[in-house]
Amino acid sequence: MRNLPWTSILAWLLAAFFVVGGIGNIFVSTEIAADYRRWGYPDWFHYLTGALELAAAALIAYRPTRLWGAGLATAVMVAAALTVLWHGEFAHAIPPLVVLAVALTVGFLTRRDRQAA
Repeated sequence: MRNLPWTSILAWLLAAFFVVGGIGNIFVSTEIAADYRRWGYPDWFHYLTGALELAAAALIAYRPTRLWGAGLATAVMVAAALTVLWHGEFAHAIPPLVVLAVALTVGFLTRRDRQAA
């Protein structure tokens, strides 16, 4: 079996996170829909969020577009973190900030690998 570098594994885990998140936002629960309303977003906004998350996952999974995917993932997580921080939900900011750090790491490593090649 071929050895996968840890950077690829990290990228695939990030892509998997965004697949799960994208599906969860497209087929939103009543609790999450209430969160979106409480934050002031329109009723359709969770579809946009889910679509962006699925797009980020697809871009991250495909090595030639991984840097673009990491950039989109970063933008989505910045928006998520700012939303909950703006509304004073500081404990809810931890997961998006952790995923933001992973997305930035994947982007940095992808860029480094491209420059080395």
